[in-house]
This record gives sequence, C-alpha cells and structure tokens, in this order.
Amino acid sequence: MADTSPTSPAHQAGRTGAGRYAACAAAVAALFVLALLLPPALRDLPPAAVVPLADWTGDALNWFAREASIAGLPVSGITRAVASAAQWPIEALQVLLADGWAKGAGFNRVQIAPPLSWAGITMAAALLAWRISGRGLGLLTLGAGLYLALFGLWTSAMTTLASVLLCVIAALAIGLGIGIRAYRTPSVEPAVRAVLNVMQTVPIFSYLLPTLLLFGYGPSAALFATVVYALPPMVHATVLALRAVPAETLELAKMSGCSRHQTLWKVELPVAVPRLAIGLNQVVMMTLNMVIIASMIGAGGLGYDVLRALRRLDFGAGFEAGMGIVVLAVVLDRLTQTAARNRAQGRTGLWTRRDSLLALALLAVPTAASLAVPALAAWPKALTLTTAPFWNGAVSVINTHFYDALEAVRASVLIHVMNPLRDGLAALPWLAGVLALALAGWRLGGARLAGLLAGLSLFVVLTGYWQAAMGSVYLTLLAVLLALAVGMPFGIWAAGRPGLRHGIDLVLDTLQTLPTLVYLLPAVMLFRNGDFSALIAIASYAIAPAVRYAMAGMQHVPSERLEAAAMAGCSKWQSFVHVRLPAALPTLLLGVNQTVMMALSMLVIAALVGTRELGQDVFTALSRGETGPGIVAGLCVACIALSVDAILKSGASRAARHQGETHV
Repeated sequence: MADTSPTSPAHQAGRTGAGRYAACAAAVAALFVLALLLPPALRDLPPAAVVPLADWTGDALNWFAREASIAGLPVSGITRAVASAAQWPIEALQVLLADGWAKGAGFNRVQIAPPLSWAGITMAAALLAWRISGRGLGLLTLGAGLYLALFGLWTSAMTTLASVLLCVIAALAIGLGIGIRAYRTPSVEPAVRAVLNVMQTVPIFSYLLPTLLLFGYGPSAALFATVVYALPPMVHATVLALRAVPAETLELAKMSGCSRHQTLWKVELPVAVPRLAIGLNQVVMMTLNMVIIASMIGAGGLGYDVLRALRRLDFGAGFEAGMGIVVLAVVLDRLTQTAARNRAQGRTGLWTRRDSLLALALLAVPTAASLAVPALAAWPKALTLTTAPFWNGAVSVINTHFYDALEAVRASVLIHVMNPLRDGLAALPWLAGVLALALAGWRLGGARLAGLLAGLSLFVVLTGYWQAAMGSVYLTLLAVLLALAVGMPFGIWAAGRPGLRHGIDLVLDTLQTLPTLVYLLPAVMLFRNGDFSALIAIASYAIAPAVRYAMAGMQHVPSERLEAAAMAGCSKWQSFVHVRLPAALPTLLLGVNQTVMMALSMLVIAALVGTRELGQDVFTALSRGETGPGIVAGLCVACIALSVDAILKSGASRAARHQGETHV
C-alpha cells in the first residue's frame, strides 16, 4: 500500500497541489475585484468594437445561395435540383412503409396498393431480432411494433423510419469517405477532427438555417440537415476503427501483394467492422434525436406529432408520441449493437437464406391480405388505445391541489437563487472572464490550453454575444449542479447494488432516447413558461450521464486498493472518501463533462419556453430567417461547450496521472 503519512511524498504533493489551486482561486477572485475598477470599455464592450461577423456570414450565405454560380450554373438551381432528387427516395420509402400507392387527393383519393402491413413488418423485424440476438430482443421488437400500431402511431413511425433509413445510409457513405481520407492523410486529420468537434457542439437549430436557405422547406431539406448533424460520429468511428487494425494484419496484406485499394476493402474495412458498427449506432441515435427539430422544416412523422402536442400543451399526446420515438430508438439501438457484437465475436451465419424467404413471406402475405382486411394495413382508429387523458388528468390534479406549493417553490428558487446568479454573471466584466478562463487553462494544461480558452472566449466577446453567453452559462451551471446533485449520489448508491443494474440501465436508455421536447411538456404545464421550467427540463435531460458515469466510476475502483484499505482498518466512510472517490475521480469528471454537453444541447431546445440566452438568439434567428446571427450565436454555444470540454478533460487527465503516481 502507498505511504500516505503526513510526511510522505504523496501527502506533501497533495498539499502542494491544493496550495496551488487555492492560489489560483485567489488570483481569479482578485481579477473579479480589480475588474470593477476597469474603464467601462473593458467591462462592457462598446458597440463600435463589435465585429459584425453575423452580418458578414449572413451576407455571404445569401450571396452564395442566390447569386453564386458553379460552372455557369446558379447555386440555387443546383441545390434545389439536389433537393428534388432527394425527394424521390423519400417519397418511395413513404409509399412502401406508410402511405401506399394512391391516385388523387382528398375525396378523390383512390388507393391502388396498400403499404407494407404493420403486422408483416412487425413480425419480420421480430424474426430478425430473434435470429441475431435471441428471444428477448425478438419479444421487445414485437412489443414495440404492437405499441406503435395499437396507439395509432404506426404511420407517423414509418414516416420517421423512412427518414432515418435514408439519413443513416447517406451519413454512413459520406462519413466513411471522409474518415478514410482523414486516416490516409495525416496532415488533414487534425483539421477534420477540429471541424467535427465544432459540429458536435453547435446547436441543432443552427443546422436548419443554412438548410432552409439552400434547399427550401420540406422533407428533403430536413434530410440534409439531419445528415450533417449525424455525420461526426461516423467520421470519428471510421478513423479510430482503421487505426485499430493490427499492424501484423497490414503487413500480411502487404506481403500477399495486395494493392492499397485491395488492402482497404478486403482487409482494413472488414477487420474494422465491429468498431464501425459502433459509429453506425451513434448515427442512428443522433438521427432520431434530430427527428423533432427537423419536423420544424417539414420532416413530419413522430417528431411533428410531439411538436404539435407541445404547441397545444397536450402532455399526454406528446408523451405517447415521444415514447413511440423511444421504442423505435431502442429497437434500432439493440439491433445495431447486437450486430456489432456478433461481428466482433465472429458469430456469422445467424441469418440464413431460409430466414430471408420467411421474412419476405411475412411481409407479403399480410400485405396482400390487407386488401381484404383493412385492419392489416392500418389499425382501425376506433380500436386504438390512448393514455393521454390519464397523463393530462394527472397534471391537472397536480395543478389543482398543489399549485400554491409549486408556485412557492418556483418563486423562491427564482428570487433567491436564479435571479441573483443571472444578474451577477450579467454584471461580470468581459475582461475578467477572459483572464479567469486563461488562468484556469494555464493552471490545468499550460500555455496551449490557456491560449485556446482565451481565444474561444474572445470570439464570444468580439461578436457581441457576451451577455447572452452569460445567460447560457447561468442556466447551464444551475442545471448541471442540479443534475449532479441528484444523479451522482444515486449512481454511487446504485453501484453497490448489481441486482438493480439492468433496470437502471433501461431507465437511463429511455431517458437518453426520449425526445428533448418531451421534457419541456410537464415542466411548462406545472410551472409555466420561463427560466424555472427550462431549468427543470434541462436538468432532467442531463441527469442520465451523471448517473451512468457515477456507477461506472465506483464499479471500476481497483479491488486491491479496497482490500488494502480494509486491511488498514478503514471504515466504510473512510474507504469511500480516501480510496473510492479519488480512484473514481477521472471517470466522475468525464461524467460531469458529458452532463454539461447534454445540458448545452438541451439549452437551445429550452428556448421554446422563453429563456433569454444564446439558445433564444438561435431560435429567434431561425423564426426570422436570419442565417448569420443564428450561425454565429450557435458558434458561441460551441465555444462554451469546447471550453468546458477542454477544462474538464484536462482535469480528468491530471486526476488520472495523480492517481497513477500516488498508487505506484
């Protein structure tokens, strides 16, 4: 066991490190005090000093979309032609899965051929799940199909599935191409990685603005926005998967006389399939996460159902449609994860030619029978189930009997916590904030990190979004603290109870696949529009990684350290404070990082309930069609996310190194 006496080197190093952090904190506090004595221009940037990047960006995009040409062809004509071309596969899949083939419209609409039967698709999907995974996933898939049909969500779900399939195929092809290029050109890879990191932190709404300008309104425009949003994880996964191919495998291919092209397609990509499947799984999840937002520009499907319910404040209908997205996401997630695991374990041949014929029969027979039995084509509306009245009634009962208590909680938190913090951050001089971030970066990662943080914060300042950014920081900070205060202790408690792990994982998976707008519905119905409702919704959405990483951190504490602590006579509390927490600290910090990222991604969605921060600027720009301000405000959100990510990852690395040095 390591020497931890007061005179030991490890103890002295800990004291020295604590002293340095205390000195750093004192320096930051001194900066804030001195900032109050600064000239006005160094406390609030004068309007004349603001760089009009938003105007430049908007003008450039408007020129590109309306006046620019490529090889004599106007860009607007090219993009609209691409959008029209993309409309064909979208409509074809919708005919196959959701609408069927019909002529005419309204009362003159005549159905020529029905869509694939819900019963056939459900049974064929359950067969696939059963063959590649077993009875459990087969029953889950069967239950998911029945839920969508019985609750009247089947047509919307198939519209969503059609979009997901096309987006996944496009993101897979483009992501593979970019990833292979980045892997084979080391000089390009850092630039690609930097662009992807920014793309992953830019708010979802920011993707819709240039898409509307270039491709117009409709399902094809939503397709392009979703593909761009879901692209980064596929590129990252491709680069990492190709790097992980064993060197001896490449040497064997070279000795066998394979060309570079043959090595890629016959050796590297087949070996990398398990890791590529992980990237594919992330693409599916991000595509489904974009479903509701894309419905704002004409995507339709379950996302539109949730959005329509939010506009009507119909919590029950929104919850049902949201759960439709959840069951769709869970099934697709389990199928892709199982396929990746089977490939990694070398389990092939699970799906046979006979299974393919049986699946085709399961699709064809109910579809043909639906011509005589319409219930096989679409579940009768008279027989659909709904729990919406129950959920809406529950909210009404809570509002009726607990309104005064809820309003008292809301008012107290706003008056005593939220408003003072918001006003304090709003009064923070920009120079003090920039210097504080630079100082923190220098302490954690040296001059390089200090320069990065200073540059990111100066971008926010010089573009004129410092005050709005402070509004985002205030709301994100409170939401993250609330999520950590609830999630971390629960995760630590659950880590000691392995029997609960499966149920907790199921709840966490549901929370992470539940559409973001669904979190707003109960908050708004209980607490009305405003910052408090946004706080509750953001914290609820961000709590899952806090729980998950706390469980992971506690479960992976080396057993030899726990045994050494027990042999030294440590109590459970001493073992927890002095052994478990320090050992789990790197993982816990990564959990904090993910909680912040989730909170920031939800922050922009919370703009729908009237917050006053960068998310509201992005949403307002979208509603007004102001491309430049929306993109620049979105980049400011990315600056906040990248700053937090860099700080927490540096802190996690330092904690991991300290643990390695202390327990040598």
